[in-house]
Amino acid sequence: MILRVAAMVAGMLAGLGAACAADIRAAVLRVDYPALAPISRFERVPDDLGFAGAALATEDNMTTGSFLGHSYVTETVAVSPEDAAGAVDALLADGVDLFVLLARDDDFLTLADRIGAAGLVFNAGARQTRLRDAECRANTIHVTPSHAMLADAVAQFTIWKKWPRWLLVQGSNPGDRALGAAYQNAAAKFGAKIAETREFEDTGGSRRTDTGHVLVQKQLPVFMQGAPRHDVVIAADASDVFAPYLPYHLWDPRPVMGAAGLRPVSFHAAHEAWGATQFQRRFEALTGRYLMEPDYDTWLALRVLGEAVTRTNGADIAALRSYILSDDFELAAFKGVPVTVRPWNGQLRAPVLLFDGRITVSVSPQDGFLHQVSPLDTLGLDRPESRCTAFE
Repeated sequence: MILRVAAMVAGMLAGLGAACAADIRAAVLRVDYPALAPISRFERVPDDLGFAGAALATEDNMTTGSFLGHSYVTETVAVSPEDAAGAVDALLADGVDLFVLLARDDDFLTLADRIGAAGLVFNAGARQTRLRDAECRANTIHVTPSHAMLADAVAQFTIWKKWPRWLLVQGSNPGDRALGAAYQNAAAKFGAKIAETREFEDTGGSRRTDTGHVLVQKQLPVFMQGAPRHDVVIAADASDVFAPYLPYHLWDPRPVMGAAGLRPVSFHAAHEAWGATQFQRRFEALTGRYLMEPDYDTWLALRVLGEAVTRTNGADIAALRSYILSDDFELAAFKGVPVTVRPWNGQLRAPVLLFDGRITVSVSPQDGFLHQVSPLDTLGLDRPESRCTAFE
């Protein structure tokens, strides 16, 4: 299903009929996967997830674009994994060369490779660090934070709080183990000590019926007992199987961070600092609901594109990519500092919010974590750590 989020033609100023300087056609492609039932009715996924952020971004881009003779058309496409490649082919055949992808890591790589040099890709969903490392792609700008950035944000907070001893609990799925590896790297990077690593096996089942009740009341407390001394429990649960149950169901009373408890996020609906209240209100007025992370990441991807179009005054993908990767690029993103892009792997530099479900508890990078270029480069793969060669 393809929906027109916006199709505005700018440049017709006061009836002058001036020609558009640039016609920007972009597509937001969301791959929808089979998923567990929401753990509660508060966790329901809206049908317009991600697409709502695209709608607001298109409006925002037109605010400036209408004065410059730029038009923005954003197509939104929701497909199954099996139909994703065909959807990309159809969009390319229709002349679209700017893509925002909301897809899991392996599917993202497949789609980015399928687009190749014919387009510029913005990653708004795939978070495994390997996509910014040895498996990076030259046509990709990563807007969503990597696992490494999220893990480093948590690690900095625990060190700042002087809670350096971790009990790491990771799931048994490949994505969980990749996230667990990111936390292990973050601990080594910032001087935390992992007292023990435990793996919680995903055996399937419903989280809202008897299986979930048994998980909470019986399995987790027993699973967590007998741990060595630790300050915090770090949950590496990319599959969202067990982590929501961890708080208040441990054997030893400890704060939980990571996939539950205090969570590292790119954005959340309660964030109000640095002008975010006005941004949240505009989103809610447009959509009738609260913002979710994929909405923000999609909005940000299209705003990065819009800023590049404004500065280059065109739609050439090579020129847009070059500007986005340059030292001249920066964009306000309601996070206190402008966001920029790492030229060695295409990852957006941005603060990470630490969210407890109601408020922003803290923001990383934390005070005192210094870097010779930018404190934001203390989060995620720094240039010497990255094995990405596609941007050289």
